[in-house]
Amino acid sequence: MKRPGIMIKDVFKRLTMKPVTSKYPAEKSPAEPGYRGKMEFYVDKCISCGMCAKDCPSFACVMEEIDGKKRPVFYLDKCMFCAQCEESCPKDAIKMTTEYELAHLAGNPQIVK
Repeated sequence: MKRPGIMIKDVFKRLTMKPVTSKYPAEKSPAEPGYRGKMEFYVDKCISCGMCAKDCPSFACVMEEIDGKKRPVFYLDKCMFCAQCEESCPKDAIKMTTEYELAHLAGNPQIVK
């Protein structure tokens, strides 16, 4: 190193500056407008047409028998959050939210029913 003291000046300058990173997870940043996070499913609006499962490109939405009626079940570990299910639903029973904290234990897929 030709000039060993040159970095010390930069270090002291950086000590007085505000940090450029966020304090996540202590302070959660709001999601940007249009962010596609975890979906909400409104069972009372669902007519069990199966369009969401038919149009899902990642096969994260499947129709399963629940309480004697076919209902969509969303496997978030497979979902790529493309919002195709929301667009395909004729009754607006699926809405994308801005929820982005979806971590869970391996082997226990997070399921939206």
